[in-house]
Amino acid sequence: MSETYYQEHDECMSRQALEDLQSRRLRELAERLYHSTPFYRQAFDEAGIDPARIGGLQDLPSLPFTVKNDLRAAYPYKLFSAPLDDIVRIHASSGTTGQISVVGYTRDDLQMWAQCVARALTAAGASAHDIIQVSYGYGIFTGGLGLHDGATYLGASVIPASGGNTKRQIQFLRDFGVTGLACTPSYALLIAETARELGEDPAAFPLRFGVFGAEAWSVGMREQLESAFGIKAYDIYGLSEILGPGVAFECSAQHGLHINEDHFLTEIVDPQTLRPVPEGEFGEIVFTTLTKQGIPLLRYRTRDISRFITEPCSCGRTLRRLDRLRGRSDDMLIIRGVNVFPSQIEQVLTGVTGVSSNYQIIVSREGLMDKVLVKVEIEPDFPADEIARFESIERQVRAEIESALAISVQVRLVEPKSIARSEGKAQRLIDNRKEN
Repeated sequence: MSETYYQEHDECMSRQALEDLQSRRLRELAERLYHSTPFYRQAFDEAGIDPARIGGLQDLPSLPFTVKNDLRAAYPYKLFSAPLDDIVRIHASSGTTGQISVVGYTRDDLQMWAQCVARALTAAGASAHDIIQVSYGYGIFTGGLGLHDGATYLGASVIPASGGNTKRQIQFLRDFGVTGLACTPSYALLIAETARELGEDPAAFPLRFGVFGAEAWSVGMREQLESAFGIKAYDIYGLSEILGPGVAFECSAQHGLHINEDHFLTEIVDPQTLRPVPEGEFGEIVFTTLTKQGIPLLRYRTRDISRFITEPCSCGRTLRRLDRLRGRSDDMLIIRGVNVFPSQIEQVLTGVTGVSSNYQIIVSREGLMDKVLVKVEIEPDFPADEIARFESIERQVRAEIESALAISVQVRLVEPKSIARSEGKAQRLIDNRKEN
């Protein structure tokens, strides 16, 4: 079957035409940021850069970076480039200190986002004739509404299932003629397992394809998904600070994620030196949002580690591809699509009486889902015979962590000094998940 494109001109333009477009948009972005956002005006002035003198892509390495802490410090709206009257939607993502990072979208931003997701869905084989079930969470998280709007823009019928209530998800998949599923890969596997437990064969559902993202997943998991449902499983990549899902996507070749380069200028840099790595080597992904209006970002450091795939793609798209993510340059965990940092858990523990500041996070995969166990040492003077209080504190810690992080955890209180230390420090994180 020949490849289908949603916006063939933009997805298949010559490299020279694309780079000319990127250069023009970079110049326009620098001027706009300088005149609309005090943060960037100060950054340009401190670096001695006159945005009017930026010639194009060749000047990109001299421009300042943006990092997550800049968004936190700008909470809630100080990095917005458009006036609030022009902002029609607000999303947010969590951070290491519990302070959320706020992002805003204009009407044009939402249209651009929907087009990017429509490109991804089309690359996965979707069309206006499909029925797509969106089982990402809806709300402040960008996954649900991002895929919803993209599928709507494509003209498909959309079932806004959101997450949870797995038996109902199975009913929709079976009875509503769903041909496309969008959710996290781990949740898709849970749906398949639950269907089998109910005596149903997930491969008998009408599904043809799945678009899975919001968490890292392996080739082995792809094979499990494709075997379980009898579908093709496609990766989709994005992050709230840049857009949400749809920054990059897999095509029929299923070998790397095509970046929507007309909207997102992409670099791979060494996380230590911040200089570009040689073509094809792994490094940290850095994005510049060329067309966003609400909160455009210049050279945003994602902390995600990947590389460019240099050879041409058999699908015919000229958009460069990112390899599967190798990991992150910091200690962030992704648990069931939610970003989790050890320091977030530490912040919760400091507000709970009866427990010490020494803790350990153990992540494992039981069956198809990630499991998080938080072990916390009790204070040395905690009365050992107060079992009721012991259980009450465990419940309190669990409830506060789940409220702060929006993930389910197990909590176990342990004896003082029972968590092993290395060079005077506890090993905060043990990740027992293995690549399949």
